[in-house]
Amino acid sequence: MADTPLEQPEELVHYEVADRIATITLDSPHNRNALSRQLIAELFERLDRADQDPDVLAVVLKSSGRVFCSGADLSEAATTPMEEGARAIVTLQRTIVGLSKPVVTVVAGAARAGGIGIVAASDIVLTAEDATFALTEVKLGLAPAVISLTVLPRLTQRAAALTALGGEVFTGTEAVAMGLVTRAVPADQLDTAVAELCGQLTTGAAQGLRETKRLLAADLLERIDARGEELVALSARLFGSDEAREAMVAFLNRKKG
Repeated sequence: MADTPLEQPEELVHYEVADRIATITLDSPHNRNALSRQLIAELFERLDRADQDPDVLAVVLKSSGRVFCSGADLSEAATTPMEEGARAIVTLQRTIVGLSKPVVTVVAGAARAGGIGIVAASDIVLTAEDATFALTEVKLGLAPAVISLTVLPRLTQRAAALTALGGEVFTGTEAVAMGLVTRAVPADQLDTAVAELCGQLTTGAAQGLRETKRLLAADLLERIDARGEELVALSARLFGSDEAREAMVAFLNRKKG
């Protein structure tokens, strides 16, 4: 009797190239585009594909639906070693910062916790004015440890303290003043703004884009390489604490309720 072929998991990250722009789309609505092992693995592959393609000048990173990324996949916390999950998010940020091509992230809906690490690692961020952001770690007994590698250099010091300690929601419009995103537009103008920006980027020569990004990314890469492991250890310690475990169980139970 022949073995039944294993069913392939449904693709969570889509990839397409048009007009010298690679578009990468997060499409995992069942968990609000949380950073699961599968989603991160696929995202790494798509980013590398864009980086290696000589016909691609820039990358657009966006999501389907109304949630850009809800952060770490807490449902996997019991089965994934804490250091492994934290290190993957560090590596993801480093990959985006270190990519040889500009990364434009588009936020149409909600970005939370680790999703904000992706936003901060990106070169340019366009958002809907009514999109929402929040560093919610403090409410779960955690700290924005590994994402602080990219988030803190983007935010003003006052904005960093307010958002990280308060954990409250702020809008795309507010995120511009805080330094987290580049530009906010009305939601119905977001696609047009992205298209216009991509048109501007593709007037650049490949070498000019590559070397200019290298200059812009140098300090952030140095920070990630210097402090990444320290913050992985902090993240793992906090995730493993009794206080955080109780808070995460309560949070997951509320979601199910």
